[in-house]
Amino acid sequence: MLFYASEKYPEEDSYSKYITEHGGSTNAYTSSEDTNYHFDINTDSFYEALDRFAQFFIQPLMSTDATMREIKAVDSEHQNNLLSDSWRMAQLQKHLSREDHPYHKFSTGNMDTLHVRPEENGVDTRSELIKFYDEHYSANIMHLVVYGKENLDKTQGLVEALFQGIRNTNQGIPRFPGQPCTLDHLQVLVKAVPIMQGHELSVSWPVTPSISHYEEAPCRYLGDLIGHEGEGSLFHALKILGWATGLYAGEADWSMEYSFFNVSIDLTDAGHEHMQDILGLLFEYIKVLQQSGVSQWIFDELSAICEAEFHYQAKIDPISYAVDISSNMKIYPTKHWLVGSSLPSKFNPAIVQKVLDELSPNNVRIFWESNKFEGQTDKVEPWYNTAYSLEKITKFTIQEWMQSAPDVNLLLPTPNVFIPTDFSLKDLKDKDIFPVLLRKTSYSRLWYKPDTKFFKPKAYVKMDFNCPLAVSSPDAAVLSDIFVWLLVDYLNEYAYYAQAAGLDYGLSLSDNGFELSLAGFNHKLRILLEAVIQKIAKFEVKPDRFSVIKETVTKAYQNNKFQQPHEQATNYCSLVLQDQIWPWTEELDALSHLEAEDLANFVPMLLSRTFVECYIAGNVEKDEAESMVKHIEDVLFTDSKPICRPLFPSQFLTNRVTELGTGMKHFYYQEGSNSSDENSALVHYIQVHKDEFSMNSKLQLFELIAKQDTFHQLRTIEQLGYITSLSLSNDSGVYGVQFIIQSSVKGPGHIDSRVESLLKDLESKFYNMSDEEFKVRDTS
Repeated sequence: MLFYASEKYPEEDSYSKYITEHGGSTNAYTSSEDTNYHFDINTDSFYEALDRFAQFFIQPLMSTDATMREIKAVDSEHQNNLLSDSWRMAQLQKHLSREDHPYHKFSTGNMDTLHVRPEENGVDTRSELIKFYDEHYSANIMHLVVYGKENLDKTQGLVEALFQGIRNTNQGIPRFPGQPCTLDHLQVLVKAVPIMQGHELSVSWPVTPSISHYEEAPCRYLGDLIGHEGEGSLFHALKILGWATGLYAGEADWSMEYSFFNVSIDLTDAGHEHMQDILGLLFEYIKVLQQSGVSQWIFDELSAICEAEFHYQAKIDPISYAVDISSNMKIYPTKHWLVGSSLPSKFNPAIVQKVLDELSPNNVRIFWESNKFEGQTDKVEPWYNTAYSLEKITKFTIQEWMQSAPDVNLLLPTPNVFIPTDFSLKDLKDKDIFPVLLRKTSYSRLWYKPDTKFFKPKAYVKMDFNCPLAVSSPDAAVLSDIFVWLLVDYLNEYAYYAQAAGLDYGLSLSDNGFELSLAGFNHKLRILLEAVIQKIAKFEVKPDRFSVIKETVTKAYQNNKFQQPHEQATNYCSLVLQDQIWPWTEELDALSHLEAEDLANFVPMLLSRTFVECYIAGNVEKDEAESMVKHIEDVLFTDSKPICRPLFPSQFLTNRVTELGTGMKHFYYQEGSNSSDENSALVHYIQVHKDEFSMNSKLQLFELIAKQDTFHQLRTIEQLGYITSLSLSNDSGVYGVQFIIQSSVKGPGHIDSRVESLLKDLESKFYNMSDEEFKVRDTS
């Protein structure tokens, strides 16, 4: 509501229009304890933008008409969230808490709460809005961060001049002491029915908020241990048993007054049948931590990793930096505003032990999600209509689960050999501004770019394995997908240590094969690279892991059915336009017939013809970069029994896109795959040109001018839907623009007619735009 208008700038939506037209962006969010407003913009337009921004907190206009439109926007957002399992489960956890605590409340709002009920009770929402603003928007509990190029004295003068009109009513910050859960809400087992296919187990304990001890980092310490994935870890044990495909542990839903420690486990079908054993093993691992005590060396490792990541972090964009610091100002003393919780530095076993003691059977909340519970529940959460049941459990029940759990050797992690110790910068004599082609053979091509700007002890390596067979059919695409999944699965116990130490890696399908990326501290990057290449070279199919991954991938394909309509429409647009992309329904059908033997036969054929396109950048010398690529060739191509051979010249193909004829219109209608979703969607795609510098710039200018008009007209004025966007698209070097709108109030036909009408209005706007107005847009 504040973004709409102010007394000084009364034209509706002029703030957002000004920001967008001058190269900026704007947004806001509300968390459990604060609301944060922010923007960024080109430097030469900063003063006026800051003045417009300041007026929201001095003399905002909140018109009746705008209030109703914003209520509809909130309701539209809620309609989009109704079938989201993350929103549904979060609200279910809130629902099962003290009714007199704010945590219990519905966290977003809809038409019923913001309009229907108030009207029935004679309450005017706009009046309540103004009342809320007057009560809580006081200068003494607000924090401001201004990030600009001017010196501090000039910036301070600017802030004092523009923001001095904000009222100070000496409001206190609302406090809600105490945990949101009583004994009635602890020692419970909740079974819930999700929308998506799959099973998840979430174990939660109310704990002391670690923000009170951010330098001791008790929840970070415990989360790193319980969530570890190396050998001897809880996850490793569950994975070997074939019961879990993912595990996360750490603090969640925290505030200054209360907090929860959560362990979330993605279960296989077999894991679902062994829920009690899994919980038994979880509490057994917590028992291992109790018996081992809080370890100095583990905390020292955590501290060393955090210190390296903080001191050598990449410079983040100004808007994110300003948002982070403004949030920190409310929480931390002044000396830690820039650091926040980034640097655990005080080893205090008693504080960690206190939180560890809170992870007890007396204190637990267990949420178990599965489609298999359908028809077996007797309760419904009121806001999202999530079906669930609730039963009480005792500590004796959990003790029985611990006693009957498999005898597994659960251990603390071993020291992390990937923690970097060499942060020196290489003496890079080349100062190339652009990547250069450093090496080319029939097996590979190496592009190299030394770090001449950031001067960080980090590197980035990307290797694209061009394997023409990879996506040549739905069967091949699925087999390639499982191959990549299994590579990650096999590497997990080893590579997890590297990722924990700030050296990340990824394996994923690409347009023509698969790609490997590594990013982070360069000190031990080569070690991880060699491990991945060795795993590719020695790949073998383990039938037990194939079965688990096939089950996981099958559910992922099945869950495409539950994508939001705008995501489905975007995927159909890609199917129409792009070459060698297959419908997920065909891939799912292909997957159902595949066995481990099929993959064992496929992978040698997949790799038999390969070309590796390499890009290496950062704190890496030329000979190091060449040596990395030479190693890949030695292992894969030039061994006595080579796994890979070069591509034939005819196999170096460019990805193609269907050419849409000038002046032609194509309509593609598709029924949504989820009959429970009341939303519909439109993707209105306009193909413009092939990659060309001048045309690219013109298209960017068009987007800059049209983007805000699209949002304002279709979302703000016409209220077609919360998800409304205009964006540029680049499909294999063919540029275009696409309007994406999702709506619960209008069908795609009506929405398309409104887009056509908007395009006519934009055409008139462009023709009537003065040279002066164009120059203002051009400089953005």
